[in-house]
Amino acid sequence: MEGPLWAPWRMQYIEAGSEPRACIFCEPSEPLSDAQRLVLHRSEHVFVLLNRFPYSPGHLMVAPYAHVGLVEELDTETQRDLMARISDSARLLRAQYDCEGLNIGANIGRAGGAGFEAHVHFHLVPRWSGDHNFMTVVGEIRVIPKHLEKIYEELLERFQELA
Repeated sequence: MEGPLWAPWRMQYIEAGSEPRACIFCEPSEPLSDAQRLVLHRSEHVFVLLNRFPYSPGHLMVAPYAHVGLVEELDTETQRDLMARISDSARLLRAQYDCEGLNIGANIGRAGGAGFEAHVHFHLVPRWSGDHNFMTVVGEIRVIPKHLEKIYEELLERFQELA
């Protein structure tokens, strides 16, 4: 491979390191717009947002408004809304990106790999045959072929159809 590989957007993630940080799923103390937070859809109990540090294009997260760490701590209505939005998100990702598969899951607790263990959330990661190459395997680098803002705009149009 010749020349540098530029990924300046990753510096925000790297500089955050392991220092304590505010929960990205809770409303920030200084209000930000949904577009700034990459929120695509809000329902009564949960919301859908684009992952700022994705594993593949269209990597979404679905989270409840309630700041709880375990699925079983959510009331039944929130659990139903959560599953409905996961289902909607899967359908919309397949429609928008013609992905061949999806990884859907939650990392519960530190040992389970949760980056924000106090606020349960689910990931939806679109997948295509052969989508991960040597970059991910060797250098722990993600190659996202489309700009995050463009992905947000495309998916926002789809999610607005839910309203």
